[in-house]
Amino acid sequence: MASAALELMGFFMGLLGMLGTLVATVLPYWKISAHIGSNIVTAVANMRGLWMECVYQSTGAFQCETYNSMLALPSDLQASRALMVISLVVSILAIAMAALGMQCTLCLEGSGAVKNRVAGTSGGLFVTAGFLALIPVAWTTHEVVQTFYHTNIPASMKFELGECLYLGLASAIISMLGGGMLCASWCDEQNGGRGRHGGGYPYPVGFGMSGTGVRTTSQAYRNPTLQVGGNRAQTLVQSTSGSSESNAHRTQAPKKPTTAGYDITGYV
Repeated sequence: MASAALELMGFFMGLLGMLGTLVATVLPYWKISAHIGSNIVTAVANMRGLWMECVYQSTGAFQCETYNSMLALPSDLQASRALMVISLVVSILAIAMAALGMQCTLCLEGSGAVKNRVAGTSGGLFVTAGFLALIPVAWTTHEVVQTFYHTNIPASMKFELGECLYLGLASAIISMLGGGMLCASWCDEQNGGRGRHGGGYPYPVGFGMSGTGVRTTSQAYRNPTLQVGGNRAQTLVQSTSGSSESNAHRTQAPKKPTTAGYDITGYV
């Protein structure tokens, strides 16, 4: 039950991280114009994202324009686009595999080992998707901070961190945590399966779990080697009982006669 709860929590966290990554990819709030120095007038705010650039006026007008050419964009923006899209595709694939491999679903019901492997693979895909989404977020954050504190750049060209950067960071962390939970539940199931079915260390196969360690007749019938061990144990018991009986006969044998403190050999 513990592994099933971990799988459900990991699945929903991965799903939430995928939705947050999708919202952060689509919205244009990656960079927001900084109102500092000569650009202190807040009547107009510029926002830039991965796909469009928007302008918000104090009158309430909101206008967006998509980038005209993809090849004319900077290389870092193109890489950020590609990584975010790949992260979304990997997350969708991870959700589909998690739906097949979780214990609460009826898919792959006949093969437990394959079902566990599918669940663990989906957890690894969630971790990969979160890491892919984290790269452009960290990259853009570093660029914005470096540009803001650069003295040679005018204040009108400086930007601050947008809401999508915070959302992308949180979504990436949630996706990786969800994938880690799925992987942990898979490892828990594997360890539990070895403990339930394998016998293994420290008890050999067929060894009784009671304190006396006595093997039953059904166990000996299932494992022929146990019969050999049982015969050896019976032989050992018989030899031990025989030696004890011989010792008892020796103790009950009559003593040699002695005379006046002298034994039969004549020595005191």
